Amino acid sequence: MTKTAPELPIEVDSETGVWTTDALPMLYVPRHFFINNHMAVEDALGAEKYAEILYHAGYKSAWHWCEKEAELHGLSGTEVFEHYMLRLSQRGWGRFITEQIDLSAGTAKVRLEHSAFVYQLGKTGRKVEYMFTGWFAGAMDQILQASGSDLRTVAEQTQSGAEPGCDVGYFEVTPRSQSTL
Repeated sequence: MTKTAPELPIEVDSETGVWTTDALPMLYVPRHFFINNHMAVEDALGAEKYAEILYHAGYKSAWHWCEKEAELHGLSGTEVFEHYMLRLSQRGWGRFITEQIDLSAGTAKVRLEHSAFVYQLGKTGRKVEYMFTGWFAGAMDQILQASGSDLRTVAEQTQSGAEPGCDVGYFEVTPRSQSTL
């Protein structure tokens, strides 16, 4: 395994201790700390309810991040989505690979390798990376709106590396049906 430092700009304010990356304040915590807290909330609320809450929060956050990054770097269209996948990959969540993206159709397929959740939890027999689903729809919808499209999407996890016989996770973004608007 080759180890290289990610090309991820991290600035630390010497007075406040605030970490900033991509012009946004960041928190730096150990993976086990985050995932232990994540699982405690899941245990308290149930996986389905927690996934719903995270979907909406993640959607909103991805939209905001993509909007700010597109503006900061002069990106548009699929460049924004690819930049988002790169930055997620550089932050330790796993390696996100866009296998397919079609903005005009409102579709994308993302493969997740080296999932932080799978590394921490192991083979749980279920999809454990549901936290990411809203991220992909939020990113796609921000890009669509910025390009003048009224199309909106939903995302779902279709496979997890935590499931038996699976080594990677998959997420699919598809257009919302009129009944889900």
